[in-house]
Amino acid sequence: MLVLENVEKWYGKHKVLNRVNEHIEKGEVVVVCGPSGSGKSTLIRTINRLEEIQGGRILVNGTDSRDQKIDINQFRSNIGFVFQQFNLFSNLTVLDNVSLAQRRVRKSTKREAEEIAEALLEKVGLGTKFRAYPHQLSGGQQQRVAIARALAMKPPVMLFDEPTSALDPEMVGEVLNVMKQLGNEGMTMVCVTHEMGFAREVADRVIFMDKGEILERSKPEVFFTSPHHPRAQKFVSDIRH
Repeated sequence: MLVLENVEKWYGKHKVLNRVNEHIEKGEVVVVCGPSGSGKSTLIRTINRLEEIQGGRILVNGTDSRDQKIDINQFRSNIGFVFQQFNLFSNLTVLDNVSLAQRRVRKSTKREAEEIAEALLEKVGLGTKFRAYPHQLSGGQQQRVAIARALAMKPPVMLFDEPTSALDPEMVGEVLNVMKQLGNEGMTMVCVTHEMGFAREVADRVIFMDKGEILERSKPEVFFTSPHHPRAQKFVSDIRH
């Protein structure tokens, strides 16, 4: 589903990603973790070209992200992305937030788009909130709307960039439960998160990054009990205390 080959990213003279290589299979749930500034969020944002890379290549479901012939909006519409911030349109209802892109990008009819939006909002536990506006919702509810909006485009892969970091602690669980459900249903997911409980329970693999490099990739049961790389060992030791 995702292939990263020798991916490099620079900000001026600072190298943020250093020859990153990774393969992620269809239906796999991968959690990317590591200390702040390790390149996790930059890496995930390069997949749908929110950040441009300076070296290497990225294939998404067989499509080269740097191919000059691709329509970037069409390309991005096939990659679900859930951000730290919810980025909902404040002047639109929940239903309209979820159905808008289907109508604009997929050219669905209003009714078709709304039927899909209603089903997805039911799925994420917001079936009673169709007509509500974002300011009337809690942070956890807004993030679940954002997940429904991403799912509405029927993407083959979902990317999550620290989706619970802006939430109050009591709202984290409701978002993680939706993500667990998606993983259990076979959605390909790459999640940058500090929620190590989620990584233990849901991830097929954990990727550990530091200083722009992947230092370790392993099953959760291995990563959290006996990581191999010394830097990963220190990271796991620190989160235990």
